[in-house]
Order: sequence, then C-alpha cells, then structure tokens
Amino acid sequence: MGKLDRRFAIAPMMDWTDRHCRFFHRLLTHRALIYTEMITTGALIHGDRARLLRHDAAEHPVALQLGGSDPVALAHCARIGADAGYDEINLNVGCPSDRVQEGRFGACLMAEPALVGDCVAAMKAAVALPVTVKCRLGIDDQDPEAALDELAGAVTAAGVDALIVHARKAWLKGLSPRENRDVPPLDYPLVYRLKQAMPRTPIVINGGIAGLEEAQRHLQHVDGVMLGRAAYHDPYSLARLEQALFETPLPDRDEMLERMRPYVEAHLRAGGLLNHVARHLLGLYLGMPGARAFRRHLSEQMHRRDADWRAVAGAVAAISAQRQAA
Repeated sequence: MGKLDRRFAIAPMMDWTDRHCRFFHRLLTHRALIYTEMITTGALIHGDRARLLRHDAAEHPVALQLGGSDPVALAHCARIGADAGYDEINLNVGCPSDRVQEGRFGACLMAEPALVGDCVAAMKAAVALPVTVKCRLGIDDQDPEAALDELAGAVTAAGVDALIVHARKAWLKGLSPRENRDVPPLDYPLVYRLKQAMPRTPIVINGGIAGLEEAQRHLQHVDGVMLGRAAYHDPYSLARLEQALFETPLPDRDEMLERMRPYVEAHLRAGGLLNHVARHLLGLYLGMPGARAFRRHLSEQMHRRDADWRAVAGAVAAISAQRQAA
C-alpha cells in the first residue's frame, strides 16, 4: 500500500471498534483510515494472538493500536502487527483508565516524553510501516502547551510518521475514564499552534468532532480529522464526510445493510452470535423516519441465542411499518 491518506480517520475505541464494527464502517467509507481497539503488549505477546489480530481484508487501510511502555516489547509487537498485515502501528498515549495507569502506559506516558520517544524509535527500527502516536494535551497539573510541545518534540526526533492529538487534557486523579471524554475542555487552537510549529509533521485532530462542518473547519488548520463516538452513534455520517472530502457518491443505507448479510451469516455459521455484529448497526438510520423502530426491534431481538438475519430484516420492516402509521 502507498502512503496513507490521513485527512479522515475513525478513532480507536475500546469495546467498540472491534473487527465487526470496522468491517461495517468500511462499507460506509472507502477512504477513512480505520483503527483497532487498543491491544496491550502483554496481551499480544502472551494471549490469543490470532483472535486479537484477526481482521478482514476489506478493512484496509487499518492501523493496529498498541498499549505499552517497554520499547523492546513494543518493537516486538510492531513486528507481529506488520506480519499480520496491518498498515500502521499506533502507540496509545491517551487512554486514562486505571488499568493503563497501573501498567504505565496510555495517558500517564504524557509525563515521560523521552520514554515515548524511545518507544517510537524502537518501533521505527523494527518495521517499515508508519509508526504514529495518539496523545492528549497533557495530564493533571501539567501545562498543556509545554506538555504537548515536549511530547511532540520527542516523538518527532524519533521519526514519528504522524501525531494524533485528542484536544483535551486527561485528569488521571479525580475524573473517571468516562468523564475524561467530556469534562476537560477542548483546546483546538493549541493543536493548530502545534501544526504551525511543526509543518513537516502530519498532525491529526481528535475530540468532540461531531459533524461535517466541524471537520472541514479543522482541516483548514491541520492535516486530518479523527472522528470517534459521534461517528459510531451515527455511522452514516462517515459516508457524508467522505462525500464532502472526496466527492464520492452517497451509498444507500438499505444497500449497505444488505451487504452486511453475508458477513453476518458467515459469523453465525462460525458459532458467533448476532449481537456481536448487530450492536454496531443500531445507529445506521439515525435521523431518518423509522429509526427508533429499527433500533428498538433490533435491540430486543439481537440478544437471543438463536437470533439470525431475520432479526435485522424485522428491524427494517419495522421502519416501513412506522412510516406507514405516521
């Protein structure tokens, strides 16, 4: 694969951007760079590697996000990811959960920029793939301008291929991981200033980007935008953004859903459950007449152990029934 286009990406989200979600999102956008959930070095080295790294060929371009702070382990896992066929290796320096603090990775690494630089250098030496970092503005009582500049300087010196900045601090003391996604204020201009100071380093902005107009506004200042929860809850927004950025035709929602059918049926034949995949489909019709009926029917039916594609078809039929009743 050639140079990755970073104008548009879908954020790595724990418990959300699994392989089923990524396959569905790829139907809606051919151009976005897609990221896995964070996988720790310990899990990848000692766990079920085949399960953790499994992805469909349709997902490309897809990046593997790693969590860790040992340069040797990260280099080893980067090679594993490259051998598994991923298109980029990304280091998580932004997750604020208690688990990552105990393991000395994620957002707490904002306090150790030299170590993050060493990690990037080790991964760069291990693989020919792009190596990127996703970070915050800082943590706790750090001055965000100084913290971000120091981290950016360290990883740029190590040869990082892009820096993805969630434009909020993370408060490791006093806020839960959920609160850290919303409570710390966004500071987009700080990310813009970083780009001005580092014109040769691709800078992608993340955090609170909900729609097309916001994304286009950010792209006047940085190299790319990364959408997270808003895109997950309204997956069709990915198609709208792709249309605006790349002048592609808008896909038909019903057609995209029908294209999921072979994938779902193959998953069921392999012993999987419908809800593993269907939970990612709930927002497809958001904002459309009948969307609530679709979500309600699918939510009620998909958790049955014998649920199959008929539950999805019934949810589509519920849309028509609600429209006729209106």
